[in-house]
Amino acid sequence: MENSCKNVYITTPIYYVNDVAHIGHAYTTIIADMLARYSRLTGYNTYFLTGTDEHGQKIAQSAEARGKTAKEYADEVSGKFRKLWDDFDITYDKFIRTTDEEHKLGVQKAFEKMYEKGDIYKGEYEGFYCVSCETFFTEKQLVDEQFCPDCGKPTNIVKEESYFFKLSKYEDKLIKWYEENEDCILPRAKKNEIMNFVKGGLKDLSISRTSFDWGVKLPESLNEPKHVMYVWLDALMNYVTALGYGGDEKNMDFWPAKVHLVGKDILRFHSVYWPAFLMSLDLPLPDHIAAHGWWTRDGEKMSKSKGNVVDPKEVADAYGLDAFRYFMLREVPFGQDGDFSQKALMDRINSDLGNDLGNLLNRISGMSGKYFDFKIDSKDVVKYHEKELNEVQEILDNVEKYVFNMQLNRYLEDIWKILTIANKAIGDHEPWAKMKDGKTEEAMALVALITNIMAKVALLLDSVMPEKIAKIATSLGLEINNESYNKLIVNKELIGETTITKVEQLFPRIEEILLEQAKPTEVSKTEVEEKKPSKKEEKKETQEEDNLITIDQFFETTLRIGTIVEAEEVPKSKKLLKLQVDVGEEKPRQVLAGIKEFYSAESLVGTQACVVANLKPAKLMGMLSEGMLLAAKDEDGLCLIRPEKPKTNGTKIS
Repeated sequence: MENSCKNVYITTPIYYVNDVAHIGHAYTTIIADMLARYSRLTGYNTYFLTGTDEHGQKIAQSAEARGKTAKEYADEVSGKFRKLWDDFDITYDKFIRTTDEEHKLGVQKAFEKMYEKGDIYKGEYEGFYCVSCETFFTEKQLVDEQFCPDCGKPTNIVKEESYFFKLSKYEDKLIKWYEENEDCILPRAKKNEIMNFVKGGLKDLSISRTSFDWGVKLPESLNEPKHVMYVWLDALMNYVTALGYGGDEKNMDFWPAKVHLVGKDILRFHSVYWPAFLMSLDLPLPDHIAAHGWWTRDGEKMSKSKGNVVDPKEVADAYGLDAFRYFMLREVPFGQDGDFSQKALMDRINSDLGNDLGNLLNRISGMSGKYFDFKIDSKDVVKYHEKELNEVQEILDNVEKYVFNMQLNRYLEDIWKILTIANKAIGDHEPWAKMKDGKTEEAMALVALITNIMAKVALLLDSVMPEKIAKIATSLGLEINNESYNKLIVNKELIGETTITKVEQLFPRIEEILLEQAKPTEVSKTEVEEKKPSKKEEKKETQEEDNLITIDQFFETTLRIGTIVEAEEVPKSKKLLKLQVDVGEEKPRQVLAGIKEFYSAESLVGTQACVVANLKPAKLMGMLSEGMLLAAKDEDGLCLIRPEKPKTNGTKIS
């Protein structure tokens, strides 16, 4: 494994505490755990970091909706993540939380250093802000002139005083880094996407907020108590604050990271913002930023409304944690989207794990017990089976290169080629026939060959399936440690003499699915609103027969008739009109509608419209909007949806 030192630092993203852990979180964490276990086995000082990202407007809003403080809510969800990783025996060295005091101090230290360097300055920002993504977008980037291009949720126009990071200053340096480091972003195709983005030009990045206060405050030296840091600056810094940056710095010798593992949806933050921050702080850049794909279920996008979200704990409990780990790592090439199905998982368990791996161990146990009282001696293996040993060694010489190039499925495919060599050798050499012919020495050499192959495979699979491999190691009399790794893998030696111990069947055959198939479940109006799809997704999903809602779900949205009693233009806005709409309540509601291009303010006064009356109020350009007007838009323009005849204000639409 190429590395300039004996230290290896591996990180997952820190998970945002706005939901429970799902299969995507488990996938990232299992990959990181595999890399960490593998690094320790091969002799590297390893530091493995995971944790939770707990600041930002979205968390504050989610907490408020649940009647909790932001810290109470963050404590609750962060605790669930940590418990799941503990249940999954994830071998992290540190679980960081962005609410940790040491982290806050480190982030403030970094902000101060970048400010003193001249890379941070004060200004004012106005733009379309997506609370869910914690990101600003230009008007051109929006879908249907309103919705976030990443998550499809509505954006708000935000104007506020802000500190900016001179991201534009680092444009050329970033491109140089990409060009000089072939594998700095994996898969390589993703690097091309990022390079094209940066070559398109970088704007300075707004890195503070004044519209909410749930975040890390700016350093006291700046005397700006109303500002909190942009959540992505806060979050990305965790990778160095976890090592003590800005504090005792006791583990900073693990920096730079060997691998930052991230989902493809947050690759831009990690491969543009993060290296620019590091350049500003005069810190080395990571070796690899590796972005994995998303998971579907049975060929469909997962969603709460479909009831098909995969709970990783349920799957692991039903099918076994090690089987789940193997499936996730083997099933899909890293970087591509994967599909989870119980049928595919069962096939992997019954075929790869049961027939190929588990059955081979049974054959070792059976042959050694029947012919040699479970005692194995490797002294004649080279004499009779040099051909098979060379075939195995040729694979071993190449298999490890796949690990830190994130070709984990290839790593496992090649290990299974070794198992095929072992199973084939038994059929080719027929130890039962050799025993019948009195060729005991040859029969022992064959059983010892298979035992040695299994031992070498066990060492390489320990990082993938640690619980099951521990049982295989017990059966072979093998210790899973760096000493054994160096002996059997690096130095190409054999295990010598050993005694085989019988173990229980490792992967019993599974004939029927063990978990109930997904059933549609009802979701709250808030969940529906928060998960509004992008335009492309919307078109695709409307074509699917199962994209249906219940009548109860429909009635969770309250639609009423309202009369527009006042209307005026919003200064500095090309699209917004400020309306006062009477929906039969004590006083009219203020609604900001993006219809200025199609209606004049005067033409709307006294007319009626259909109003979404139970929409959560939102701020647009600093003004409160307490509803939404229904409209239809095509190539001929936009028109409001109106009642055919005048109706009493507040009349419910059903």
